[in-house]
Amino acid sequence: MRTSQRLGQRRTAESACLILQRIPCPHAQRHGVWQLQPSPVAVASVPSAPASARKTGVVTQAISPPAAPSASNSEAISGVRGAHWQVHKFGGTCMASADRIRAAAELMIASVGPDTSTCVVVSAMGNHPTSPIKVTDLILNMIKKASRQDAAFLVDLAALQEKHVETAKQLLGQSKELTDFVASLMDDITNLKAMLQAMSIAGMSTDAFSDFVVGHGELWSGRLFALCCRQLGANVAFMDTRDVLVVTPTTDGGSVDLEEQLSNRRMDDWFNAKGPCKLVVATGFIARSPAGTATTLKRNGSDFSATIMGALLRSRHITIWTDVDGVYSADPRKVPEAVCLPSMTYHEAWELSYFGANVLHPRTTLPAMKYHIPITIRNFFNQTAAGTRISDVASDMEVYQGKATIKGFATIDNVTLINVEGTGMVGVPGIASRIFSTVRDAGINVIMISQASSEQSICFAVRGSDGEAAAKVLTDRFADSITAGRVSAIQVIPHCCVLAAVGQGMVARKGVAATMMGALAKANVNIKAIAQGSSEYNITVLIDQVDSERALRAVHSRFYLSDVPIGVGIVGPGLIGRTLIQQLREQRHLLKEEFGIDLRLLAVASSSKMLLRETGVDLDNWRQELDDKSVPCDLDKFGNFLSTHYIPNRVIVDCTASDAPASKYINWMKQGVHVVTPNKKLGSGPLEQYQSVRRMQREGYIHFFYEGTVGAGLPVMGTLKHLLETGDKIIKIEGILSGTLSYIFNTFGVGRSFSEVVQEAKERGYTEPDPRDDLNGTDVARKVCILARECGLFLEMDRIPVESLVPEPLREVASSAEYMSRLPSFDGDMDAKLQEADSSGECLRYVGVVDVQTGRGSVELRRYPKAHPFAQLEGSDNIISFTTARYFKQPLIIRGPGAGADVTAAGVFSDLLRLAAYLGAPS
Repeated sequence: MRTSQRLGQRRTAESACLILQRIPCPHAQRHGVWQLQPSPVAVASVPSAPASARKTGVVTQAISPPAAPSASNSEAISGVRGAHWQVHKFGGTCMASADRIRAAAELMIASVGPDTSTCVVVSAMGNHPTSPIKVTDLILNMIKKASRQDAAFLVDLAALQEKHVETAKQLLGQSKELTDFVASLMDDITNLKAMLQAMSIAGMSTDAFSDFVVGHGELWSGRLFALCCRQLGANVAFMDTRDVLVVTPTTDGGSVDLEEQLSNRRMDDWFNAKGPCKLVVATGFIARSPAGTATTLKRNGSDFSATIMGALLRSRHITIWTDVDGVYSADPRKVPEAVCLPSMTYHEAWELSYFGANVLHPRTTLPAMKYHIPITIRNFFNQTAAGTRISDVASDMEVYQGKATIKGFATIDNVTLINVEGTGMVGVPGIASRIFSTVRDAGINVIMISQASSEQSICFAVRGSDGEAAAKVLTDRFADSITAGRVSAIQVIPHCCVLAAVGQGMVARKGVAATMMGALAKANVNIKAIAQGSSEYNITVLIDQVDSERALRAVHSRFYLSDVPIGVGIVGPGLIGRTLIQQLREQRHLLKEEFGIDLRLLAVASSSKMLLRETGVDLDNWRQELDDKSVPCDLDKFGNFLSTHYIPNRVIVDCTASDAPASKYINWMKQGVHVVTPNKKLGSGPLEQYQSVRRMQREGYIHFFYEGTVGAGLPVMGTLKHLLETGDKIIKIEGILSGTLSYIFNTFGVGRSFSEVVQEAKERGYTEPDPRDDLNGTDVARKVCILARECGLFLEMDRIPVESLVPEPLREVASSAEYMSRLPSFDGDMDAKLQEADSSGECLRYVGVVDVQTGRGSVELRRYPKAHPFAQLEGSDNIISFTTARYFKQPLIIRGPGAGADVTAAGVFSDLLRLAAYLGAPS
């Protein structure tokens, strides 16, 4: 029994060797070139809009011939070569089902014309909802299982057979083509089984065995495609590219180089044997070595096959059909606002693909670039999209003259930064060589390098999984230098991310790097290392991994490839807060369409509950959501939610009059969240807390806007800042800073008592529920304190004398109702002051004053001539007077509505727009 089993194993191994021996022969019946004879149906009868599109969901249109190529590209080299050829490559998703293969075949038949020939390069079948098997992955898995003597490879082989037989039945029906395909498939399955069994017996796999096995996916999909074209009436020839393409491995073994002269001769032989062909279906991914053994084109092999075929045929255009609309300005999964680029250069494609963007591999573009053949990446499932054209020169250079100096952004996630530093490295030749040769010998790839001009340190990035290994080999290599102190540290900084900006429009253009760094700073992203080549096509920075998505969105937004997004959290959905939300709802679309500002309400918090929404709060139903989907309010969690949100710019708007949110400002700002508020508690609160917030504002790129704290929507704080920033000297500020008290003293006059006016103001809603909160002057004192601090007078509230309008006996009464009932008994005092002022041609006004020269602030009832601007107010208007060195003889006056939810919310909204301008929105 054992003798019989060994004999069977030996025959299996011999069979596998015989299979490999037969492969080199180009005329082998099973693996040689074969041609499908046309049926009588004319090519012209095939519709340009395939009916099968309705089954596949593929949006199709007839392919228009590409623009005429350059003269050098259109020369006929030999035989049938020349610019009448166009090459189309279909990826695995396009070949994943019978319906998709038929739709692609109809599209290619329609592309053939009197002056146009088409070469179709196909990948192995990909996965599909009805058949989730990805052929190439399954074959590779079979090889792994066979190599480790896992007999389950037979199950995978059976699944592979079933997938292709079922696809052939659906595609070809009961026909001679079906019979031919299944017969050749079964022969191949038999050979593969023998080969895999040989691997299983040996417990290993050689490259030659693996390359032979893995290339069958393309063989089968190519045959299916060609047979489908034949059934549709096309004169089609099938090319097994192993009979044409000859490649040699590169020195690193990671790719291959084309033996162009030998491949050209083999292509000549192929066309001489087959005659003129208008439609050729060629296998992707596979080729032969100069020795004649089967091999593959390695990574991105099918795309490489397409560009090689385009170069050998001297075609005028190459189209890569895939499942995306083209190359995007950033990963759409991370940046939903990313745009599909209409064109890019080969160099830009190389740079982006290195950093993981969904672009052709750099080596893939070389054959096309050599003969100046443009490549277009298009979406098979959305053929109305024009795709992205890759060529020598981008055709949309006008974009560079505007906002898109950078074509796109990409990231490499999960990298480790290795930093080698020491004073003993300065001026020592060969240090860098020793570092990188050591890393190379360990088989570790270096992603980016940065070195200070002082030569004291060299840092470089490697894949996260290689970080510890890189540090270990360097520590061993520089052990003597470390002991001697010449190298002070080999530092490993894990959890990093490489962010790259790519664009030929950056070349010789000033300010691009500054703009990018500024965008990252404003998004509160720290940069650990920077690298830029002299070509200026690429700027690369290394950042923390946790900042990856936020940084990508920030730089993408800054270069106007998308809107400037700002995530908003509102604390205090009371009168001012809900008015602000209403204004956001009304203005959001206008701001986005005309100014590129995308304001998204992400969170709302009241004193007891909060609503947090990753994708944004519904502005139409926010109250209902706050009631139904809220959680208990926690301002720390509120800040943490916004600080970790993927939107790069986040702001909290405090619409309360409470101390609790104000005490959180410094922590929120440390987390990279901007603050906008009309709340006066921080600006007039403890001086140390106020100075900490202002220091944070000055030292970082975090903004604190508080225009609404004084004058509601009036530009009081902005005007004061402008005067100071332009070098003016403030002498005195005085004003009627309370809308409530403005109304009271504008109305208080002959025939009306003070208590009557206060009662009327309360009924009109101008006062607080308890009017004493207005009449005691504390609110005006807070505004005086804010103005004084802005002028450089660091006053505390207890240093500002306040004249209270609440009679002393009524200050401690229990309720507002009792206060109002007893107030008339004190009208005589206020009436006497009014009559005294009136008899002198003056009026009474309750004002706040900041005297910068004396360093004092005060709140008091003053008399002004009736011709004075303060005497001309109406209703609840505010008025502020700035006496400065420039505005000395005639003070600068600001006057207007200074109270009310609408104008206060408008002031807050104005601060939000100022923030957007700082973050890059067009002004």
